[in-house]
Amino acid sequence: MYRLGFLALLALSGCGISAPQVSRFVEPALSATRRQTVDMTRPEICQARDETPAVIETVTESRMEGGALHTETTQNIVQIRRVQWFDTPCLTAWTPEFIASVQRALIVRGVMAGPADGVMDGRTRAAIRVFQRDEGINSDVLSIAAGKRLGLIVYDRAEAVAR
Repeated sequence: MYRLGFLALLALSGCGISAPQVSRFVEPALSATRRQTVDMTRPEICQARDETPAVIETVTESRMEGGALHTETTQNIVQIRRVQWFDTPCLTAWTPEFIASVQRALIVRGVMAGPADGVMDGRTRAAIRVFQRDEGINSDVLSIAAGKRLGLIVYDRAEAVAR
């Protein structure tokens, strides 16, 4: 019984499914933003996560010692794993009209081909990812900062004065 449970857990871990963790975030299933969460300390703000996996370099060296071939393999972490949370528009903002506005703004900036149809599809997600890479976010979920740069989200007064 325990062996079967361990094997099932091992199989699930290979799929990227992990055991539930207790956190301050609630993860509703959202069709427009997929991996969006709600920070319960700030329930009016929704957040998403950008996860960059670690980059590991494997080096294999072979050398002759005393007439025998010895092979040594080492692994080095080139870049550490990074998880970054960022604010994102909540589900209520993702109307077909808002999606079409996002699409039009991405089309004007040359990161997406038309037309703007108001449907959150693969080409829209890909364009969002390309647009916000300059901010260091490698995600297809629109960040509040990218939405502001696109002119779709209003700056608050303190942000406007700081600019």
